[in-house]
Amino acid sequence: MIAFVSAFAVFLILHSVPAVPAIRAGIIARVGRPTYFVAYSLVSTIVLVWVFAAALSLDYIPLWALRPWHAGVTFVLAPLGIFLVLAGLLSGNPLSVSVRSGADLGAVTRITRHPVLWGFALWAIGHLVANGDLRSVLLFGGFGAFALGSIPMAEKRAKRRLGKDWALLSAQTSIWPLAAFLRGARPAVDRALLLAAVLAGLTVAWLLLGGGHSMLFGADPLAVIG
Repeated sequence: MIAFVSAFAVFLILHSVPAVPAIRAGIIARVGRPTYFVAYSLVSTIVLVWVFAAALSLDYIPLWALRPWHAGVTFVLAPLGIFLVLAGLLSGNPLSVSVRSGADLGAVTRITRHPVLWGFALWAIGHLVANGDLRSVLLFGGFGAFALGSIPMAEKRAKRRLGKDWALLSAQTSIWPLAAFLRGARPAVDRALLLAAVLAGLTVAWLLLGGGHSMLFGADPLAVIG
């Protein structure tokens, strides 16, 4: 448990760095934007592997009996989460998390102005439901809580950073997924959204059909459906 708590604490600290503009800007000024993102992505991947390894080392303690529909939840939420994360990272979005700079809003922000955070949360919730054990609650529950808890902080930072422009930009989207459509916003498609859909489809196909999930995590999600 100590190893898992330590790994997750490092994960939280690492992902809090981009939330502090002064720290992020200082690092980028010293090493450059490309180097920052490459190094940050590499370190994030290493820490994420550490978190999963530490979680898998915990004892398996079941909390609820698994049913076939639990896997169905994962098959819906996990691919959707992957798509939203990719679309959010690839799209311009001054209102939330994105690797692109600029003031233009990508098409995915019509779905929600926090696609990366919602995507990560949906992916985590989907895996939480389909596992039903204590270590999964700690791992995926922690990821989901972190993602959803970051939304209010992202809102606060965007309001402070954008000033009067925040009201104009935020009016075009919504915090809750699809809520903007209920207010009359029209769906939109751009290259980032299409690219994210293709990449998400390829990723899911590799994980489920190409043995990627079994190779990475030692479990075949399709086994539950025979």
